This record gives sequence, C-alpha cells and structure tokens, in this order.
Amino acid sequence: MRWLVTLLFLANSAMAEGRPDPADTIFTNGNIYTVSERQPRAEAIGVKGDRIVFVGANADLKNFHDDHTRVVDLAGKTVLPGFTDSHCHIFGIGGRELGLNLEGTNTLEDFIGKVKERVTKTEHGKWITGRGWIETFWKPPQFPTRADLDKITPDNPVFLTRADGHAAIANSAALKLAAIDKNTPNPFGGQILKSNDDPNGMLLDNAQDLVAKHIPKPTEAEKEQAFLLGIDREIKLGWCEIQNAGSHAADIDLFRKLYAAGKVKIRMINAVYGPGEDAQRFLREGATIDDYNHHFTQRTIKVVFDGALGSRGAALLKPYSDAPETSGFLTEKESDLKPIFEEALRRGIQVETHAIGDRANQLILDLYEKAFRAVPPNERKIREPRWRVEHAQIVDPTDIPRFAKLGVIPSMQPSHAISDLFFAPSRLGMDRLAGAYAWQSLIKSGSIIAGGSDAPVERGEPMIEFYAAVARKSVKGFSGEGWHPEQAVSREQALKMFTLWPAYAAFEENDKGSIEAGKLADFTVLSVDIMKIPETEILKTRCEKTIIGGKIVYENRQ
Repeated sequence: MRWLVTLLFLANSAMAEGRPDPADTIFTNGNIYTVSERQPRAEAIGVKGDRIVFVGANADLKNFHDDHTRVVDLAGKTVLPGFTDSHCHIFGIGGRELGLNLEGTNTLEDFIGKVKERVTKTEHGKWITGRGWIETFWKPPQFPTRADLDKITPDNPVFLTRADGHAAIANSAALKLAAIDKNTPNPFGGQILKSNDDPNGMLLDNAQDLVAKHIPKPTEAEKEQAFLLGIDREIKLGWCEIQNAGSHAADIDLFRKLYAAGKVKIRMINAVYGPGEDAQRFLREGATIDDYNHHFTQRTIKVVFDGALGSRGAALLKPYSDAPETSGFLTEKESDLKPIFEEALRRGIQVETHAIGDRANQLILDLYEKAFRAVPPNERKIREPRWRVEHAQIVDPTDIPRFAKLGVIPSMQPSHAISDLFFAPSRLGMDRLAGAYAWQSLIKSGSIIAGGSDAPVERGEPMIEFYAAVARKSVKGFSGEGWHPEQAVSREQALKMFTLWPAYAAFEENDKGSIEAGKLADFTVLSVDIMKIPETEILKTRCEKTIIGGKIVYENRQ
C-alpha cells in the first residue's frame, strides 16, 4: 500500500497549492475503454511514475500538464486496460521460434517433409525435436507412427510433440534409447500406444517422460534465449502481463536474474509445478509478491490432473465416443494431492489445476471442496484462496454451478473451442457438448473467467482469443453442429476476460485490470475499435502500442 500513501501525499500537497500535481506523461485523443463502471469511457490519461493519476476528457488535462510533461497523441486509437494472458507457457513460446515448428502441417506428407528437411541439416546421431503438429485435418485424421519417421530418420532419435503438449511421436531410435518395447508397462498417468501389440511410437502424457528424460537438456543460455524471445513476442502482440502455467525451481532463478538485470519489461505471475520437491520447497519458502516493482509474483502451485481431449487423455465420466475402450486417465493420484492442497491453504498459496475432461473437473472440485472443509478460513493465511481450474473444457452441467459456489475460478482459453470443436463431437458425442467450453453458462452461474491462450498449444494472439470468445466460430467463420453459439460471450464480457477478471484471479484487482486513478499504467493500444467493428475484422486488428507502467515498451512503426 506504499503507492497509495504516496499518491495521497501528492494529492494532498497539490490540493494545498490549489492545483493537481503535474503528470509525467499524458495520453490524449484516445478512444478509451476503462472497464470501470464509474467511468466507462474516456479520452485522456495522465500518468505519474508508473501509476494513473487522471482519467477523463482532453479538456481537463491542462491541470495535469507543465513544461516537463510528455504528451503522447493517441490519434483516436482504441486504448484498453493492459491485456493479460492468464495461461501460457513462456519457454514453449520462445522454443517454438527456435526449434522445429510443425504448426500448419495440414497433411501427413507435409509433416514428414518438414522433418525430412530438418534431418538434412542435423548431424548424424543428434536428436531432432519439435512441436506443433496436430492430425485433426489430416486425411485420415490419424496419429503418425514410428514407421512413418523411420523411413526418413533411421539414425537420428526423433521426438516430436503434438500441439497440445500431451502426446508425442518418437521414432525407433528414440524408443530404443528409452528401452521401450512391447513389454514396457504404461506408467501411471500415461499410455504407450501399440499396434499389433508393439509400440507404434505414440506416447501419451506421462509416457512421454520415458523418452524425454534422455533428450539433452537445454543450456542456461538456450533457456534464456527462449524466454527472452517469448517475452518479446508477447509484448509485440499487446500482452502486458502473462500468467505462466508451470515452471521448475531452476526456471525461477533464471526469471529473477533477468528481471534483476532489467531485461524483462512484461509483468509475470508464475506457478510452480507440483506435487514434488519444487512445490515442497516453495511451500517452505512462501510466496514472492510484487517483486521487481510489481513485475514478478510467485504465489501459485500448478497441478496437471489429466491429459488432453485430442489425444484422448482427458479423463471422462464415460468412454470416448470414437474410442469406447478408453475414458482417458488421471495424471496425479488423489491421495498425493490432498496433503499439498491443505498445506497450500494454510500457507496462503494459490493452487491452479489443469483439468480438461468432465471426470477430472468433477474430481478436482471434489478435492478442492474437501480441502476447504479441512482447513477453515480462520486457519488460512488468506481467507479467500481464489483457487483455479485451468481449461475447464468439458464440465458435466451439474458441476457448472459448483465453481461459483466454491469460489473456484475457471481459467479458460477461447481458442480451444474453435480448434477442438472440429473433433470434439466425435470424441464426446453430441450430448456432452452441452458442457463443453461453456463460458456463458459459467458466467451466468456467478463465475468470472480468466481468459488466456495456452500458447504454444494455440497461437497465443490476443485478437484470436477475443474473436473466439465473441464469435465462437473458426477463424474462417465456420460454425457447425455442436458448437453451441449461445455460449459465446458479449464483447464487454470478453474484454473483462483479458483484463479485470485475470487481475482478480491473481489478487491484483486493486492494481490492474481497469483504467482508473491509482492503478498501474498498463495499456494495450489497438489499431481499431474491437468493441464495435464486425467480428471478422477483429482478426485483422493490430497492436499499435504496448504500455507498461506508463512506458511505451512496444510501438508499431509500420
């Protein structure tokens, strides 16, 4: 609250002199959506230090201006509270730019062609890794096999991760290094897919670790490069804050080193993977709040509770419609989560849990509820824990009201609906789609939704996410049976999904999420008014400026 004391002191001093204190920077001639009920629209903003001191009309700015005030003419551009990506994987975003990027491989032949090209550039015996393929639009839409890869890569071990990160294809050389054969049992929370009783190269969820642990780890310099590349991309897209959905202890050391060196401008909320030693260390040491002047916060444990729908690892209450032999699986044991959840409540640590299938969502709500009962509010460091469910993609309709009742926040990525719904009807059948990507039902039941992108699973672009939320159509405008258009949200709701609601989900609503005096001066400036233009035009919208703490950290020069 030191900033509030400072602002009150400045305000009192200014009033004693009969005038407000001059702003360091004033932004004029803007089309400003504040996301504040008290003052929804404005033309101008005054900033002192990294905080907003004025929001209102151009004509009233003269009271905040002197010879030292910088003036930025917004030229009618649309200004929104700084966008937050509530769920992304920052190393994956940067790594996508560095590695073999398999996005957009629309046929098996295209996929094989890209891998073959990389083979010609790779030293004999060296690993080939990449990410981004998805078989949804292949004909037929079937997973690749090790035989497909062996034809072009007999000597280099290959490990290529599906776009969702919950499945990977390995060639025979990689399986041999991992000693995977027809006798290898499935690990808990994973599956080794087989053809004619022999591993076919596809590894789901925890089974990926059997091969992944043999891949040489990136160096510190490589990790730093991936992180900074990812951050640079996020800022250029207009994200002012990211909420990183999972990291390890060594990653946190790297984050802090780079923030301390002044190399990172974006704000970041970070989560530590749990259960495990990293989470136990975090529970012992406690949360780090608003480090590096509100740029880095570490207060959350991230649990992955099931797999993904596309790879049939999401845990369902009933079997998959297109694979009745499986209902997916859980990737953590409930008995392992109970003690860490109760300890987190006592120590004021937030928990967020990946849950995609309706069984996983139901069980995690059960586990949260049991923890809340076991640790009453008077025994908690923070009475209102604001725990989250990441994705919440397939929810039994009877469980939808439980989110609001328990105070659990669904953290959802709108682009998943417009990607997954090409195959979701076949995976789930029509009946279960009633609770799939049910944004409007959750909001009407009393929930808020923290909106994100899940990049690099999806593209990670805020305009795609905003469009998906309000249109609920593919980027080409397609809508089909089972898409439930009534679950689309209004533009006002979509704006809150990427501003005010993520701020609340991160305990930041007093500092971020709306454009109001006293809050941090974080703004996303867009080329057009996404609150009014036709839906199809949203996807063409550009980020013109990204402003963090009153400083322009990106400006479109084109």
